[in-house]
This record gives sequence, C-alpha cells and structure tokens, in this order.
Amino acid sequence: MNIVVYIIFFSIFIFLSGFLYYTIIYNISQQNLVTCEFKLYCTIMPELPEVHTTVTGLNKVLPRLTIIDVWTDLATGSHTSPHLSTSHKDKNFFASFKRDVTGAKVISVKRRAKNILINIETAKTKGGTKGVEKTILIHMKMTGHMMVGNYVLGKQKEKGKKEIEIWEPAPTEKNEALRDPYNRFLHVVFTLSNGKHVVLSDVRKFAKMTLLDTAELPTSIHLKHLGPEPLEKGFTEKMFTERLMKKPRGKIKIVLLDQTVIAGIGNIYSDEMLFLAGIHPFSIVEKIPKKLMKPLYKGMIAVLEKGIDFGGDSTSDYRDITGNRGKFQSAHNVYRRAGKPCPKRDCKGTIEKLPFGGRSAHFCPVHQKLYI
Repeated sequence: MNIVVYIIFFSIFIFLSGFLYYTIIYNISQQNLVTCEFKLYCTIMPELPEVHTTVTGLNKVLPRLTIIDVWTDLATGSHTSPHLSTSHKDKNFFASFKRDVTGAKVISVKRRAKNILINIETAKTKGGTKGVEKTILIHMKMTGHMMVGNYVLGKQKEKGKKEIEIWEPAPTEKNEALRDPYNRFLHVVFTLSNGKHVVLSDVRKFAKMTLLDTAELPTSIHLKHLGPEPLEKGFTEKMFTERLMKKPRGKIKIVLLDQTVIAGIGNIYSDEMLFLAGIHPFSIVEKIPKKLMKPLYKGMIAVLEKGIDFGGDSTSDYRDITGNRGKFQSAHNVYRRAGKPCPKRDCKGTIEKLPFGGRSAHFCPVHQKLYI
C-alpha cells in the first residue's frame, strides 16, 4: 500500500513540475522581459535587420490602404498576464482589436527595436470628424514573419479532429515563394481594401500582436524599457561605450543582447561584430581596452547594415514579405561555422562554438582576445 501511495504522489509531482516548467517558459517567451541568460528555449529570433527588412517592405505597400477584416485562430482563451491579456491570443481583447482595426486606414509602418509598428487611423465614429491614431504592435518572436499576397480561407480536417479553418495562397497567386513550406503556418490574416492580405506565419505561435494609442507607445510596457537604436545617426561611439558600461561586470555578448542597453542586436549579429572587433564573447565589459570600443562600434554598424543589405538572415524561419529568404546567412564569418578555418587574413584559428547564456557563442579563439 505504501508503494502505491508513493507512486501516486511521485506521479503527481512529476506532472505538476512539468506543467509549472512549461507555464513559466511559455509566459517568459511571450512577455520577453528577461535577458537571454535565461532563455534556454530560444531558437533564432528575427533581429534588427530582419525586422527592418519587413518594415521597409510593408511600408511600400500598406500606407493609404484600409483594413477590411482581421482573422486569427489563436484567440481561444482569457489571460491574466498584462502581456497576454492585451494580445491577439486573448479572445476578449481580440474582439475589441477587430472592432478597432476594421475600417482603419494605414498611415505608415515603422520599427522600434525588434517591433513592427503599423500606424493606423481608425474609422470615423458616428458624428465624429476623424478617427483615432492607433498603432498595431507586432513582435515576431522566434519563428514569426509577415508576408503580403492573395490568400483564400478554406477548411481542413485533421485526422481524429474536427474541421479547422486554414488560409493558403489563392490559386491565382503567382508568387510561388508564398508556397514555401516555411510560409504555411498562418495564424493572423488582415484583409486589405485592394483585395490582398497581410499574413503572419508563425510555426511556434509565440509572436505578439497588440493595439495601442500611438501617443502612448513610448511609455507602454512593450517599449519603455528599450535602449537606443544602434543605427540612428545620433548614436555615437561615445554613447555606445556609455551604454555598454551600464553593465561593467557583464560578459560583452550578454550585454550586447540586453535590449535595455542597446535595442535590436541579437545572437547572430553580436557574434559577427565581436569577430570584426577581435573581442572574445566571454570578455568582461570593463576589462576590454578602450581602444577596442571604436572597432566594436564600427563592427556593429557594419554587420547590421550588411544584414539589411542582404535582406536579413534566413538561417532559421525568417522570410521577407514576398516569402523569400534573406541572404545574410551566406555572409557569416563565425555564426554556425564551428570547426571551419577563421576567415580573417593571416589568422590560423579554427572557429569554435560554446554554450553561452542559454544560447551559443561562435568565435575564433586565436585573434578574438579574452579580457577578464
């Protein structure tokens, strides 16, 4: 009898532990409030160049168009988290979201850090002279990407399950890239006044979408914690150094990934900029010689601008708004090149990969010096 009781209690303990772990990890991924040191579940998240590429594409096609309708299959429950309860995954919020954006005209599309900001003017209220300026904020998280094309809604019956709604490219859609298998996980669809659709493909369903008054964006829980933009003209080498020194005892790679320090840099581009500057990713910020801050600053600008020029990085799921892959993955010096010769001229090193802060760091142990 004692053995049976023990087995029952042990089984309950294992179940609750698994449930608690999943709940914590899921909510952290949605809220995006912790540094990458704790993101053990992370894959490759779209970074500044990928979001910039998406925003540039959307800004060419969306302004002056009207949103006719919006659909999602993720608004299935109610949430208490301040992030989830104001997202498209909350059924009550989505109902309000749909009312507000239907009939709204798109004004512009901008970027803040890794967030897409679609600025709209809502439909005129009865008796009013004009609508209200609001912003649809979208964070693509790990596997999300946005596309534009002609889509149709159909139904599909999964084995042993009920029929579900599913969107797919219309038979008349000539852009074959939209039929890429990576582009089939459509969970949000906006219908536009020109007959086309803006869709969000997101295999892991972690992407975040909400609606805010445009005037309140800078002080919202989604943006208020963010550091400065690294590619803004006013962001100087001096400011760059000062931002890094806010975490003097931090390891340089972790500090570069901290969105409260500098916004938009992620795993791929931090590896690449540290390679160019000759700094080991495990180096302590305050121990790095001051003379290396300039090459690190220049390396940051170089790799981010190159990422934009190449249309982003599609090592993982990312695709641009036409459904096509970016090309920066073909220009890596170190990222995912473990075991290969260092590409730096006259360097005899071999690229290494080490687990680091819940992710991984790629570097050359010969010319990238460790400062601790």
